[in-house]
Amino acid sequence: MSDDDLMIGLQSGARDAFAQLVERYQSPLIGFFFKNTRDRQLAEDLSQETLLRVYNQSWDYLPQGRFRGWLFRIARNLLIDTVRRRTNDALVHSVRPGSDDEVNILTLISDGLLPPEVKAGHRELKAIVDDMLEELPEEQRLTFTMHHYSGLTLSEVADALDTSVATSKSRLRLAREKLQARLARIGLTDPSERQET
Repeated sequence: MSDDDLMIGLQSGARDAFAQLVERYQSPLIGFFFKNTRDRQLAEDLSQETLLRVYNQSWDYLPQGRFRGWLFRIARNLLIDTVRRRTNDALVHSVRPGSDDEVNILTLISDGLLPPEVKAGHRELKAIVDDMLEELPEEQRLTFTMHHYSGLTLSEVADALDTSVATSKSRLRLAREKLQARLARIGLTDPSERQET
């Protein structure tokens, strides 16, 4: 069933439609929130809150094939509100998760097949990119994480961020260029860009 079919079912009172939406989008939402907060528990809480808002606002959704953009707009707004609230609360500090919080089943499987030196390199590169993402302007970081980590198309990213596809494309290009430049400064380049001697 398409997302629109599930939303129509939800609007008609079908409980299993909501369960299917949760199953389909809970992991991508957790990934989106985790990449932007680096707090696993907060990412799970925000994912649940987003899905509850989808449930409560289901009547506001018009089935036009733009569900993912609508969903991630709710997620983005919730993220912004949460960051503002946490920034203003002097008692709340962001917790940097340990590597155990980032483990999923695919990582476990692929890591089991890699030699230890490659695993260490992957973890190091991931940590470097995560740190660099924090340095990007918010709209570029959100565009990059929605597109690369949550799998949204540029059109869906544009819907989520309430902007044009051209602007999303430009933000994604800028984010990539900045990340590539920073990686190049520390000596990490794309193997296809290296010239043979």
